[in-house]
Amino acid sequence: MPLLRRETLARVLPFALFMALIGAEEGLGYLSPYLGLHLDKSTAVYFYPLKAVAAGIAILYFWKDYNELNFRDLLRPGKTALSVLTGLAVFALWINMDWGFARFGSAEAFDPQSIAAGSNRTLFMATRLLGASLLVPVMEELFWRSFLIRYIENPDFKSVQIGAWSLTPFLAVTLLFGLEHNMVAAGLMAGAAYNLLLYRTRSIAQCIIAHSTTNLCLGAYVIMTGSWQFW
Repeated sequence: MPLLRRETLARVLPFALFMALIGAEEGLGYLSPYLGLHLDKSTAVYFYPLKAVAAGIAILYFWKDYNELNFRDLLRPGKTALSVLTGLAVFALWINMDWGFARFGSAEAFDPQSIAAGSNRTLFMATRLLGASLLVPVMEELFWRSFLIRYIENPDFKSVQIGAWSLTPFLAVTLLFGLEHNMVAAGLMAGAAYNLLLYRTRSIAQCIIAHSTTNLCLGAYVIMTGSWQFW
């Protein structure tokens, strides 16, 4: 069965584009001295909008393919409340799990306050907050908890019901989600929490709400406190 069928591409491509542009940004930063370029962390001002636009266009292109995205699930108040509480709990734990021994690389981060006041600073912070709270949750939940968690169970992933319990996919996606983040322990915690929410609600829309709640709270916290290492 071919890996890159349209139904697979629809759930993988937005995430792949986003991650590829992260890699391109880091690669250019590393190679810039050898290429005679003068790039630093401020390139995030331009790269983040590019990542968001690329992933967003891919999601819009494939939007009709996401039949698992049933936002009417959010009309179930009990489950939606659980999703919001899950998102809040992940946020509260995340900002208290910034442990040096469980982090890839340095905690040093780009401080957008270093940008001269004006449109570039505003664009970066607004794009980063909106992208993290609206785009990233859709992109990541389609990849991790719609596609990959089912694909590990059965390559014919659409034959696996959303939220069907299986230990191996749960552990694998929790681990990979953790390794995706430089704060590995926090990533493992978040991956496990969102996976468990998926099994409890059997809804990708509910997982998006939880993920969005976490990212919105984290973004607001970062801006208000200047804890840029979380971004």
